[in-house]
Amino acid sequence: MTLQILWFVLWGILWAAYFVLDGFDLGTGILYRLLGRDEPERAALRLSLGPVWGGNEVWLIAAGGATFAAFPAAYAVMFSSLYSALLIVLVAFVFRGVSLEFRGKRDSAGWKKFWDVGLVVASLGIAFLFGAAFGNLFRGLPIDEGGFRGTFFSLLSPYALVTGLFFVLVFCGHGALWVAFRTQGNLGSRALGIARGIWAFLLPAFVVFLAVTSFSTDLENNYLRHPRWTGVPVLALLALAAAGYFILKVRVRQAFYASCAAVVLTFSIGFIGLYPGLVPSRLSPAFGLTIFNASSSPLTLRIMTCAALVLVPIVIAYQIWVYRVFRGKISVSPPSGDEGY
Repeated sequence: MTLQILWFVLWGILWAAYFVLDGFDLGTGILYRLLGRDEPERAALRLSLGPVWGGNEVWLIAAGGATFAAFPAAYAVMFSSLYSALLIVLVAFVFRGVSLEFRGKRDSAGWKKFWDVGLVVASLGIAFLFGAAFGNLFRGLPIDEGGFRGTFFSLLSPYALVTGLFFVLVFCGHGALWVAFRTQGNLGSRALGIARGIWAFLLPAFVVFLAVTSFSTDLENNYLRHPRWTGVPVLALLALAAAGYFILKVRVRQAFYASCAAVVLTFSIGFIGLYPGLVPSRLSPAFGLTIFNASSSPLTLRIMTCAALVLVPIVIAYQIWVYRVFRGKISVSPPSGDEGY
């Protein structure tokens, strides 16, 4: 395996780790007002996110840093072509963090409602725009020898919109299962009921998404050339079915773990279909960026590999420790502190 291939695999793993971890944060944020009917329930929802949401976003930083260091040419094209969308995502990330931190600074119903709505809108915007961004990568960007030849609105193609809505649906189901997994009482039961309703739409939505993807992108070419990789979409479908089965059986832990597997496998479908591409060109394949023509020097990739072998296990160990420390079920009770976590 060449270093370029190794770092493409690591790049996909970092993004998959981010989606599975921050995915339930975003889903919980989107469903925050729907799930939290009063202040104690909203405090329990914030408490389910408080100890972990910052650590979950480390994987986003790692994925972005890996793109910059391993594939700088692709990073330049991605961040210039998707600049407007990514700027909105950045503002939404800031607003989401501020919403969690600021809502408890004043004892005012209007003040708290403003930040609560801000949390919902920011989480929804992040999920949708990430979906639209990856939809554009899967479909290909209008780039030539002079760079990006489009506008912000040209990024909002029907396929990008479908991908964005699919991301939102996946994260909502994942977030509802996280709340059911972490909380108890009526809040946990209601979250499981919402997860059941979302799952009923998610399974057919997954099939529709695959069909639309096959018509709108060239991702299927890799699966036609290497049929063994068709096992990944099949496993993703089985993981979604398993999550639904465990939801119906009220086996929440197993349902959440199955949802984690479904998220990883679902997004792996896109990465496998892209290989060896990173930023395909819709105008001509000659202008597309691949892991071979967009990578850093072999020396840089070797240094990065050594750093990853040291740092990634530390991050994983830290997150395992955090999740173990805060593994207890959260009960719905009046919040004891200003922040709720």
